[in-house]
Amino acid sequence: MENKRTQWYIGAPNGVVLCINGFEDNELQGILYHSYSEEGFEFTNAEQMTFTMEKLYNWLNFPHRTTNERTFGQEEKKIRRMEVERKKVMSDESLLSKHGDMGSFIIRVQHRQNSSWQGRITWMEQDKTVYFRSIWEMIKLIESAVDTVSKPEDEEGEASWFEEKE
Repeated sequence: MENKRTQWYIGAPNGVVLCINGFEDNELQGILYHSYSEEGFEFTNAEQMTFTMEKLYNWLNFPHRTTNERTFGQEEKKIRRMEVERKKVMSDESLLSKHGDMGSFIIRVQHRQNSSWQGRITWMEQDKTVYFRSIWEMIKLIESAVDTVSKPEDEEGEASWFEEKE
């Protein structure tokens, strides 16, 4: 039987591939890739990872935020900037060829509501996709997958990757 990798797709302009290369002292470490840069963005913890992704989403203005920073007076003019052409420099195929030492994940944030993110995450090595309702839940899914890889005999924890929902 052939492995078809049915869950391997980017599917949106804001799709990213996270390559996890380390998980030391409960800190995710790796490289984040997206279509608008040929270079990856290294991160040494989940905070750096999420801030990098948030900057991308703000730059793309996708998905739209439901809450904005408040500004008054002169600051308001800075927010009204001209749209810059956003040109993809990396194909989806190139993005999907990136892999981390401990795990690779395709992140598709569909909404930024309630000051958080909602979307889908695909664990590439397992070809499994699950939905997440917050940034915290997304990070926990990544940590549980990496923990499963580093300690396969330990089945305790919050690993919801293996819960089949139909």
